[in-house]
Amino acid sequence: MDQNKKILVTGHTGMIGSAVVRLLKQRGSIQLLTPSHIELDLCNQAKVMSYFKQHSPDYVFHLAAIVGGIHANNTYPAKFIYDNTQMHCNVIEAARQSHIKKILFPGSACTYPKLASQPIKESEFLNGLIEPTNIAYAAAKINGIVMCQAYARQHQLNAIIAMPTNAYGIGDNFHPEASHVIPGLMKRFHEAKKQGLSEVVLWGTGTPLREFIYVDDLADALIFLMENYNSSEIINIGTMQEISILNLAQELAEIIEFKGKIALDATKPDGAPRKCLESSRLFSLNWKPKISLRMGLKKMYAHYFLKS
Repeated sequence: MDQNKKILVTGHTGMIGSAVVRLLKQRGSIQLLTPSHIELDLCNQAKVMSYFKQHSPDYVFHLAAIVGGIHANNTYPAKFIYDNTQMHCNVIEAARQSHIKKILFPGSACTYPKLASQPIKESEFLNGLIEPTNIAYAAAKINGIVMCQAYARQHQLNAIIAMPTNAYGIGDNFHPEASHVIPGLMKRFHEAKKQGLSEVVLWGTGTPLREFIYVDDLADALIFLMENYNSSEIINIGTMQEISILNLAQELAEIIEFKGKIALDATKPDGAPRKCLESSRLFSLNWKPKISLRMGLKKMYAHYFLKS
């Protein structure tokens, strides 16, 4: 990215957005635009258009989104599809009208088919049925991906589509109804340890395989792509390291020093049986993650639960 250019980061208070802002601030002579919701309601088309016209951003990281785990996706599907679709429609159209240099839109691994060949290549997009537990969120993301590609083709908008695997880390959401698996389990194990409980119940069979990336690595990859990638073809961002949900729970229990039993509730949904992204395209551009899962979990736990 050119120095002294304006960079708009939507969703800058979220986990991924705040990590991107942290890394960008380390670069010095970059003008960051990080409007609050009061300053800019992304669901209001007129206000988004007005903001772009007034501030003239050169680059846009559109990272704002309504997100959550299986419970939140099942409970608030209308909000997930409406708000997320409204936001990216407004931002992408404003980016086109403002003739920005480049916009980055993150997809989601959940937009790939539930039973896609593993590890999942970018070519699997729209090649099968989506996992039903997060269909509303996935549908909004699919719309954003297709919209970026359509705008690139028809309007020559320089839109890049990063497809990240499951992110975790500082800035994550610990709310019991909206958290993903890592913060949800981390909080439950910590509280179980404090209360002296003998058991923590894990949803599902524990067998699904998942891939996780620490948020600082993801933010670094997004900035790397903004600087080095110029295509509307989807590009995966992952670690290509998998772990079962049960083994993840055992890893967290060990880090937190919870000595009780991990029980499985197989009546609860598992989600997709396996989800690992084929990230060799990104790796071939000379980017790879630096933070291992265990290191990332330790950093996250220390930040939230071991402060003096």
